[in-house]
Amino acid sequence: MRFDYGHHNDLRFRVVMLLFVVLSVALGYFVHPGFFLFTAFVGLNLFQSAFSKWCPMMAILRKLGVKDQPA
Repeated sequence: MRFDYGHHNDLRFRVVMLLFVVLSVALGYFVHPGFFLFTAFVGLNLFQSAFSKWCPMMAILRKLGVKDQPA
């Protein structure tokens, strides 16, 4: 099963993932190295979504009401 999320949701998805990575790296550096595990989780999730075209974050964004905008 493949989903077409459209350009606008793809951009939002990338922004959310970027924030997760930057935040988890900062927390891992300044607070506790265990936060680097979250960085690894985000990376693995991005890796699997490249093949499956599905990511749990997109499902979460849609449940939060984020809708595709017309191109």
